[in-house]
Amino acid sequence: MVAADSERPKDPAVRMFRRERSVPLRGSAAALCNNLSVLQLPARNLMHFAVVHGPSAQLLSAAPEGVPLAQRQLHAKEGAGVSPPLITQVHWCVLPFRVLLVLTSHRGIQMYESDGSIMVYWHALDSGDTSSVFLFHTQYRLCLLEELLPVATSSVWEGQEVIQGVLVLAAGTWTGRVLVFDIPAKGPNIVLSEELAGHQTAVTDIATEPAQGQDSVADMVTADDSGLLCVWRSGSEFTLLTRIPGFGIPCPSVQLWQGIIAAGYGNGQIRLYEATTGTLHVQINAHARAICALDLAPEMGKLLSASEDTFVHIWKLRRSPESGYIEVEHCHGECVSDIQVCGARFCDPSGSSFAVTGYDLAEILRYSSV
Repeated sequence: MVAADSERPKDPAVRMFRRERSVPLRGSAAALCNNLSVLQLPARNLMHFAVVHGPSAQLLSAAPEGVPLAQRQLHAKEGAGVSPPLITQVHWCVLPFRVLLVLTSHRGIQMYESDGSIMVYWHALDSGDTSSVFLFHTQYRLCLLEELLPVATSSVWEGQEVIQGVLVLAAGTWTGRVLVFDIPAKGPNIVLSEELAGHQTAVTDIATEPAQGQDSVADMVTADDSGLLCVWRSGSEFTLLTRIPGFGIPCPSVQLWQGIIAAGYGNGQIRLYEATTGTLHVQINAHARAICALDLAPEMGKLLSASEDTFVHIWKLRRSPESGYIEVEHCHGECVSDIQVCGARFCDPSGSSFAVTGYDLAEILRYSSV
């Protein structure tokens, strides 16, 4: 295991990213971890942003130069209760054949078509989960039932023969449950199919990556308020591969890339683990305060970390071909002065641009590579 402290680029005059035109918001972002979702639509030359603001979620479309083109507000389904429910997360789930916009609140889960125009599914919480917080990601489940819709095999199940399957959306709750939903290729026939038990405290984040049909390969990791990580393998049912113990510090954000787990903690540390074994490879003292967001650019192996210390750092991950160990290089540090950062995301798979939101900040800050 290697421990390292974050450091600024060797030459302060050399900058990898520059500030671009901001995207204005109708209201500021709520002080929630991971409070930004980004959907890139290259074919239409558009970028979509989603931010939580109290009882509503703001959806924005912008041109590449940052000019806002359209805005929409979504509200949580009220159900029973006196006060309007607060939204806890808004997130685009990108599937091979479908994009869903998922909105969560203390009352339940709402799934929309990607533009937020049509709600296709509503899952109400039971009385035991009325204070739940949900975090979402998508994953593939292997199934051999003939009546299930086939999933395209070229990009995800490479090398496999004909495989039948459905897409799975996982949600974590305040009580530690992880809810698994089967998603059809179209239509509202979404089904709660499984509940995973692995956490005793609130689930804080979920990350996934396609396993490409390999056996014993971890393709989902869930984190909780105690810092515990549960590593899962999907299949006809999800299998718990290993638990990585916490150390009493919450893990607000987690990512999974090529068998590497990147976990960001409330003490400002980033820890990199081997997914299948839980072995700790690297520990980085990345930030002076709690990490509020991690994101990965899968094409280049770039990791973005954002913190309440006003800094956004970008790291380069790689696995040594000789030793197999995980190596990390610090690429860029950006100070967002006088802003309590609450969300940050890459805007493209190569990591050449990123966006940042902050509490009480009525705009989305944008940065692109020089």
